[in-house]
Amino acid sequence: MRTRPAVTIAHAATTDRSGSGLRSLRLITIVLAFACGASVANLYYSQPLLDLISRAFAVDRTTATFVVTATQIGYAVGLATLLPLGDLLENRKLASRTLVATAGALLLAGFAPDFWVFLAASVAVAITSVVAQILIPLAAHLAPPESRGKFVGQVTTGLLLGIMLARSVSSFAAAAWGWRSIYIISAALMLLTSIALFKLLPRRQPVHTARYGTLLVSVVTLARTEPMLRRRAASQACLFGAFTAFWTAIGYELIDRHHFTQAGVALFALVGAAGAIAAPVGGRLGDAGHGTVARLTALGIGVAALALAGFGASNVYLLAAAGVLLDLAVQSHQVLSLREIYSLSPDARARVNAVYMITVFVGGAAASAITAVVQSKWGWTGVTVFAGILPLISVAIWLQERRSTRRHASQVTDADVRPGLRPADADTAPAGF
Repeated sequence: MRTRPAVTIAHAATTDRSGSGLRSLRLITIVLAFACGASVANLYYSQPLLDLISRAFAVDRTTATFVVTATQIGYAVGLATLLPLGDLLENRKLASRTLVATAGALLLAGFAPDFWVFLAASVAVAITSVVAQILIPLAAHLAPPESRGKFVGQVTTGLLLGIMLARSVSSFAAAAWGWRSIYIISAALMLLTSIALFKLLPRRQPVHTARYGTLLVSVVTLARTEPMLRRRAASQACLFGAFTAFWTAIGYELIDRHHFTQAGVALFALVGAAGAIAAPVGGRLGDAGHGTVARLTALGIGVAALALAGFGASNVYLLAAAGVLLDLAVQSHQVLSLREIYSLSPDARARVNAVYMITVFVGGAAASAITAVVQSKWGWTGVTVFAGILPLISVAIWLQERRSTRRHASQVTDADVRPGLRPADADTAPAGF
């Protein structure tokens, strides 16, 4: 039997019309966006339910908050171990089969008899929910280079909507059918999404023939040899840490200070979904060549959002505005960063994404763990001060990169005019951070 050569995803998307006949770019965008949102939502269902979970399992709030930290750590483990497979295995099968595993872990969480089983199931859910990060590089492969930022931004919009709607959906489900219901509902959704991906997505078989261990080593090599990747990852990790701190603590703040019910917390979380508009806008700014200024603007918005959250803590409307601004900052900075790092090595986008997202979610895990301690000791004010420092670190990274870039440009200019020094001798960007 002859084996048909694997085609690139761009070729499959434009020429493979057999079967369902639904392989248009627009449909693939919708499928990818929905799958990203549905899978990443699993990481956030627990955040507004921590009070209910702590009471159901008779554990204190600090212990219950560890679910958020463990989930972020589990996601980082999944990024390190599963995401590199996107450069080795056929992407459609990899994504759909991983979602089946996610469904099983969700069922275990939904029927967990005690807190520690629930915690272990939550980690398993997080490890297998990396499907979103398998699909975003797939979207970058599909998109034409001149509109890659726009296309990745559209798919990332689905990711953000999943993050923001997850809190509201889980809160409403908890109010209607109990907190366990969302895990059972999501398990069914993962199975349906798995089928949809397998039926509707084009096939993409990577050209790599390396062993799995070699791929894992190459992830470390990418992190070591690509300074721009390190900078983008560190900047987003700080910003995402601030995002995680805000949304981890806000549920307790709304319940304790503003006497919100679980349904009220759900409605508040819906406000953050407005930040989804930033993803495609950020992509277009990057495509237009304004990425550097746009990234600084996003970081500034993040700092302003957390200042507003701190000084406006007594006003629910100001807290809501802070949530929208923070989400806008995180998502626009994310899309701008992804657009840049995906240009580094087109054949290694899954591994580039692994380095980036591992760093980001380790930052989120650390921030959520610190937030639990900070909130118990210093309340909401302590949380906003801690979270506000994080995007300022990202601003410092941005400034350091700008100084390095200008210094490098000056060195190249000097090489053009000084005798005895060839421009090639100065044409090495500083390794920097």
